Formats: sequence, C-alpha cells, structure tokens
Amino acid sequence: MQRDGATTSLWQNNVPDHADSGSMPREAVDVLVVGGGITGLATALLLQQQGKRCIVAEAHTLCFGTTGGTTAHLNTFFDSTYDRLESDFGEDASRLLHSAARSALDLVKRHIAEFGIDCSHAEKDGYVYAQTEEQEKQLYKMFEASVNAGAEVAYTESIPVPMPFRKAIVYRRQAQFHPTRYVLGLDKAFGAAGGLVLQGCRVETFEKEGELLRVKTSRGEISARWLVWATHIPPGINLLHFRNAPYRSYAVAATLSDHNYPDGLAYDLYDPYHYFRTQEVDGKRYLIAGGEDHKTAHVTNTEQCFAQLEAYLRNHYAVEEIAFHWSSQYFEPADGLPYIGHLPGNPDNVLVATGYSGNGMTYSHIAAQLLSDLIVKGESGYASLLAPGRVKPVAGFMDFVKENADVVAQFVGKRLKAGKLPELAGIAPGEGRVVKYEGTNVAIYRNEAGKLYALNPVCTHAKCVVDWNRAEQSWDCPCHGARYSITGDVLTGPARAGLEKIDLEDL
Repeated sequence: MQRDGATTSLWQNNVPDHADSGSMPREAVDVLVVGGGITGLATALLLQQQGKRCIVAEAHTLCFGTTGGTTAHLNTFFDSTYDRLESDFGEDASRLLHSAARSALDLVKRHIAEFGIDCSHAEKDGYVYAQTEEQEKQLYKMFEASVNAGAEVAYTESIPVPMPFRKAIVYRRQAQFHPTRYVLGLDKAFGAAGGLVLQGCRVETFEKEGELLRVKTSRGEISARWLVWATHIPPGINLLHFRNAPYRSYAVAATLSDHNYPDGLAYDLYDPYHYFRTQEVDGKRYLIAGGEDHKTAHVTNTEQCFAQLEAYLRNHYAVEEIAFHWSSQYFEPADGLPYIGHLPGNPDNVLVATGYSGNGMTYSHIAAQLLSDLIVKGESGYASLLAPGRVKPVAGFMDFVKENADVVAQFVGKRLKAGKLPELAGIAPGEGRVVKYEGTNVAIYRNEAGKLYALNPVCTHAKCVVDWNRAEQSWDCPCHGARYSITGDVLTGPARAGLEKIDLEDL
C-alpha cells in the first residue's frame, strides 16, 4: 500500500492498494466526499446507507495520508484533556465530547461486526501515568474532570509498561485495530451499497450553480449537492489554516526478545508524550511506540527523531528488531477541539473535518456521524460544540485570502546554471537542501544515483518556504503543513499546485 512518505508503516505491509479506481459519474450525485482515508470512507458509508448517492474522490490511493501512518489508538479521552475542555468550554461540553467519543468507538465496533471486517480489533484498557510530582498534579486534574465527563476511569496500582511511575489512572473500554484493513473493509461495504471510489482524482476547484456544486477534478467534472472535505486539512486558503498547526509524530514497531509485550494502551505525561501498545499482524506481535512530536519542518534532522525514539525504547525493552519505522502528520487546533461542520467562507453545502490533534481514529467517526446527520437530518447534537464557525475571521482576513488564493511566487527563471551553485558539491545522495542562487532560494535534491532535482521552494499555498524532511524524503511547509515529493508534486494539502520545477544546465 502506498503512503505519503519514504518510510513504510506497519499498516502498509502485506496490504494491497485498492485496485479499482472507478468511472466518472454521468449524473449529479448527492455527496462528493474528498479524501480516501478513514474519515472519508466512514462518512461516505453512513451516507450511502441512508439513501444518499455518494462518491469518494482520492487524489492518490486509499489510506495514502495519515490513516496509513497512524498508531491506531481508539480513545474516549483526548490530547486536549477533559480538565482543559472543562475549563475552556464548560462541564456540559466535556460530557458531550465524551458521549461523542463513546459513540464513535461503538460505531467502529458495529461496522466490524456488521461487515465482517478482519482488522484485529480488540478492546483494551488505556493507562495514563505520572512520573514527576508536577505530572502527578496534572493527572489528578485529568482524573477529576474525566469523572465529571462520564468516563469509565479509576486510579490503578499497576501499568502494562516497564516504566517507573508515581501515580496512574486507567480508562476502561478503549480499543485498537489495524486501520488500513479496517478502511478497506469500509470500502468494500461502501461499494456493495452502491458507492463509488475514484482514485487518482484530485479535486481542484468548484463553483456553485443553483443547488448544485460543479466540481472540477483532474479526471473531469462532477456535480454534487454536497461537498465534504475529508482531506485532513482543506485545500486552498481558508481561515482554518490559521487555526491549525501542523505537527509530525514518529512511530516504530519492534519485536521483543523476551516477548514482554504490553497488554493495554499506555501514555506518559511528557510534552511531547510517549505512547505504547501491542499489535499482532499475520500471527506476529509488535510493540508499537510513538512520540518525539514537533511542528512540521521545524526539525531538519528528522532521522534523529527516530534514533531518539528507538533509544528510549531500548532503554526500557529488550528490543530484538525495529521492524518498521514511520512518521505522519496531524493538525493541532488552536482551542483544543476539532473543526467539523460548515467550512467558513464557503456555500452552506460545503463541509469539513479537520484539527484532530493526535486523536484522528476517534474523531474520524465523530465526524462521520456529525457530517452525515447534518446532510441527512439538517442537525447534529455535536454540531454546535465542534462547529468551524466558532472561529471568527480577524479584520482584513478576506483581503488576505483574495491576495493569496491562487498565488505562485515569481521565480528568477526556470533554467539555472549549475556552475553558479557551489553548494551542490556538498549535497550527499539522498539529501535535500534549500540553497541560495543570486539571492534567491532554490530547493535542491540529489538522488542515490547522483541526479539533481531543482525546485522553487516557495510553497504554492501561502508563499512560505519549504524545508527538507530527511526521513520521509519530502519537502514540507512549516506554515500550514503542505508536503511535496522530490519532483515537486503535492503529497498532502492544503496546497493545490506542485512546486515549480527548475532545469539545471551544465550538469
């Protein structure tokens, strides 16, 4: 299975890509869902089951983005802890969010049973532990607020990982699964219900025509009554890009020589925190560990993040082999809650789901239920709490959008003399670097065979300058998280257009 990076996740291994890319529809559909990850497929399936004719359009292949790079924890608690939510939004909001989380986990379980999806789903307890006095105080606040929210939580004297700790709490009825096999199961059920998946179909622009949206894609036009952006972050320039910060998180899947695999989910309270669980795939067990999070493109030596995570793991476990290592991107919302509902600045029939923080597996199914209710019933009990419209534009924002919406910064020219780039000699095979050419930045990458690729490093989204991600072999934007391949093609939004290619002469 393909993914948006050079590393291979555990979830790609021995899992094929979805083969059938489908044919373009001749008639208008009810809903066009953009994005073939867990949010897109779960939303489309619910809608199709309720009588709506749906299409899923995916620019690459199913699970190409963060769904293929998750660590697949299903939680009823969140990175934004219940004490923070209670303080910022009130106790009723915390109760409502917990109810939504419980409903989301139950929906996953129901789908697996209804459609016979073989994805190694298992309910597990989730442990959060404090290792310092300050963390112990934090844990107490988490516990009290979690009780108020209605969570099944208690103090515990033991944790499933070999870490020293002062205090710990346990959340009951959490879960884990194999995410890509689950999504492929949803895809099969969606197809059986009459749904259509279009792979290699990048949605570019749309315009409103009466009650319909006429959508331009890389494969032709689609007319739809509703458009749902399930792309992790919506493309183009939108208010939500300035209320979500892109982050990268790192994960490894290791085999252990003493087979001391944890029976449960575990999380420490450092910032960034470490998290652990066990997954059996095709009869083989793996310890999955994650952490070392940082803002996208704010760390150049991303390989060091893997080294630090592996060192931490080896300090506590008898690691036999690091079988897989990978990283993925998520978006941290400004106020701690995701943005699910009407996309500000767009027609009423354009919806979005973004800002999941590190809890995408749970929020995906909260989003699926919320968005399908908005489309089918016109309302949802979760709509007000998670409404993207709770964020109001600042003065002058619409002028900024107008100025930047379709801007690609002008460059010095599409052909450069390689001899005028002395920094080329210092770029090793497999390395990328932004260098100066007559006072202007140029993004240069040398592949393992020595071939050079040159790009304009100005992100086509909002004119920030990209940086090289050594671990995933991609050009990443530090502002809003757009990512590009070594040839400048868009890997993940919000950019719509690739980086400008530059010819190097005299090579």
